[in-house]
Amino acid sequence: MPLWFSPPVPVRTTQIGLTRQVSSVEAAAEELLTWDKRGAAWRKAVQACIDAVEGRITPDQARRAFMAAAKACGMLRGA
Repeated sequence: MPLWFSPPVPVRTTQIGLTRQVSSVEAAAEELLTWDKRGAAWRKAVQACIDAVEGRITPDQARRAFMAAAKACGMLRGA
């Protein structure tokens, strides 16, 4: 059962000019694995996705970590 984000997080894709609307913890985890740039914020977001799936944090907390990683990695759209 997906753990939904509200609202979705818009991120750049590997295809130039396209945007993906990431709307769940599971989709965020998949998206994180496609990024070349990885650092502390990326690692925090990966852990947040794991924690959300395991029920230790809320999907909203995972969403915030994912947004922070997207911004830090230059993947967030509209920011």
